Amino acid sequence: MRTVNDSYEESIEAFLIWMKDAGFTLHTQKSYLGDVSQFLDSLGDKKLEQVKKIHVMSYLSSVREQGVSDATRNRKHAAVNCFFKALMELEMAGFNPAAGIKKSKTDKNRTPVYLDEQQLPLFLKSIEGKYRYRNAAVFLLMAYMGLRVGEVHTLNLTDYNRDRHTLDVFGKGRKWRTLPVPDAVAAMLDRALEERITPWRRKEDALFISQKGQRLSIRNIQQIAADTFDRYQSDLPERQRLPYSCHKLRHSFATMLLRKGADLRTVQELLGHSSIQTTTVYTHVTSREKEEAISRLEVMLPF
Repeated sequence: MRTVNDSYEESIEAFLIWMKDAGFTLHTQKSYLGDVSQFLDSLGDKKLEQVKKIHVMSYLSSVREQGVSDATRNRKHAAVNCFFKALMELEMAGFNPAAGIKKSKTDKNRTPVYLDEQQLPLFLKSIEGKYRYRNAAVFLLMAYMGLRVGEVHTLNLTDYNRDRHTLDVFGKGRKWRTLPVPDAVAAMLDRALEERITPWRRKEDALFISQKGQRLSIRNIQQIAADTFDRYQSDLPERQRLPYSCHKLRHSFATMLLRKGADLRTVQELLGHSSIQTTTVYTHVTSREKEEAISRLEVMLPF
């Protein structure tokens, strides 16, 4: 976290306590603290009670001018909004100057990025290294069970029931969901557990352990995925490579389910979405499906 004026130290500490109590992941806590510190740094010596909506908008405009994406700008706005919301709940602020500011419109017409059923085995074939069974299990949980990277990170040994083939997942909003584990995924999980690295702390219960003997971090998982995606696309020219990520594997899972006729409510439950509106982002139609639909039409000309 960047260094800011000491006068904000108490507010930042209070925000961190609020996020921990609300069940925010460590990754989100770190991101939000960084964004809020950047915002506070932009205020100079201004007291928080003097901050107005124009100051928040000025900060968001400045980060946009630095070239960040709409999504990043919106995340920074969410962080600042959350910061003042926390202070209000803790009775350390009387109003929220970040409330009511509109989000930047992200491009909703971009071609969605995901791997289909034919591509996933090729991606999994690109896994290399000493810990490939562990890494394969991690990717299978995201691609065939829809777990978020943060959910994979927090999995413990006790969350996996090997006899019943079920997995208890602690997701966003501090909500648990129990998922059935497909046989092929269970087989890879069992193999990964057989070769699980001995943690340096005796009581470490993490399902996935890093080569340093600690819980596999979110950053570790993201880097392993990035390296594997690089190998998967190594035969393609740079300009043809797609921006795959851990989240795209979750996207692949949802897309495959919907293509096979699963209803939105079921997909919502499996993904752990609190609102079905969030699930609708996966109901995109591919070019292939458009072509198949058009091909069913019989064009009849009057001449």
